[in-house]
Amino acid sequence: MTTISLKNLTKKFGDNEVVHSINLEIKDAEFIVLVGPSGCGKSTTLRMIAGLEEISGGEIVIGDRVVNNILAKDRNIAMVFQSYALYPHMNVFNNMSFALKLQKVPKAEIKERVDRAARILNIEDLLDRKPSQLSGGQRQRVAMGRAIVRNPDIFLFDEPLSNLDAKLRTQMRVEIKELHQRVKNTIVYVTHDQVEAMTLGDRIVVLKDGYIEQVGDPIELFQNPVNTFVAGFIGSPPMNLIDGTITKGDDQLSISFPEGFLLPVPDKPGAQISEDQKVVMGLRPGDIFLEEGSNNIPEAWKFDAQIIVTEPLGSETYMHADVSGLKIIGKCEGRRIVHPQEKIKLAFNLNHLHIFDAASSKSIY
Repeated sequence: MTTISLKNLTKKFGDNEVVHSINLEIKDAEFIVLVGPSGCGKSTTLRMIAGLEEISGGEIVIGDRVVNNILAKDRNIAMVFQSYALYPHMNVFNNMSFALKLQKVPKAEIKERVDRAARILNIEDLLDRKPSQLSGGQRQRVAMGRAIVRNPDIFLFDEPLSNLDAKLRTQMRVEIKELHQRVKNTIVYVTHDQVEAMTLGDRIVVLKDGYIEQVGDPIELFQNPVNTFVAGFIGSPPMNLIDGTITKGDDQLSISFPEGFLLPVPDKPGAQISEDQKVVMGLRPGDIFLEEGSNNIPEAWKFDAQIIVTEPLGSETYMHADVSGLKIIGKCEGRRIVHPQEKIKLAFNLNHLHIFDAASSKSIY
């Protein structure tokens, strides 16, 4: 059983602390994704787990071993890098088997392990080729195969798909997910791409400035972000986030916006909002849609709007619209076509409304 426990894990470069007392428990065979913008500490954290970066404080426990002072080569970890890191003068077979040869593994076993990894990754016909003869996706498969042959307890992936085009990234995401289902190893995966994080991870760790903002499964993070950073980072397009003020009239709380627009706030047990409070309204684009077919939405939640620009994606179209001066993004399903400057009516599903405190950025509704 291979679990990973990070206890008050800290990293400093000189006087600059870049990872701040991280605490995280990773289960056996879990696929966990560290996600966040550049400079948030995700790759540094991964490198500390790998033993490639010395820790400044805290503890890393892999299985039942504290590995703070154990060399990278003795942690039984395999890492897949963004740059592939293949030896250009060696063919694919030799690239995949190089670490095993250094360990003096018998030739028959080396061939067996390489052949098995090649079958898993569908690269059996590439074993005699040099890296220069391979596409980016094929090189990434070879890098993954080199990790698989070592039979590690843990796979670490450091932004492995960032050098690939969009179509290949989608294909490789599926292949990495299938790999995890086959090998059942613990995987820690670093990316700045929240779509990768959402589609790959059993759980996602959202990092900002060296701190963990939220940990949860993809649906939990999407539906229940703890603050405006997570709300804006998770989801594509991101959540609509607009500054406003809580007002009250006729026993109905609303959010008032500088443009004069009022958005009613449905009653919700436990909501921590009060009159005159400065807040940030949050609503996903998928919860703002054309009035057509919105029979379950109250009339008070429907508003006149004008289309600014559209982003047609085939099965759906994202609408950038003006609602009484507010710039919002909504979603139009199916083959319905909307055009710039078209006047429409939008329904807001306020059952999925989020409200964040403007001062702390934390979720309060």
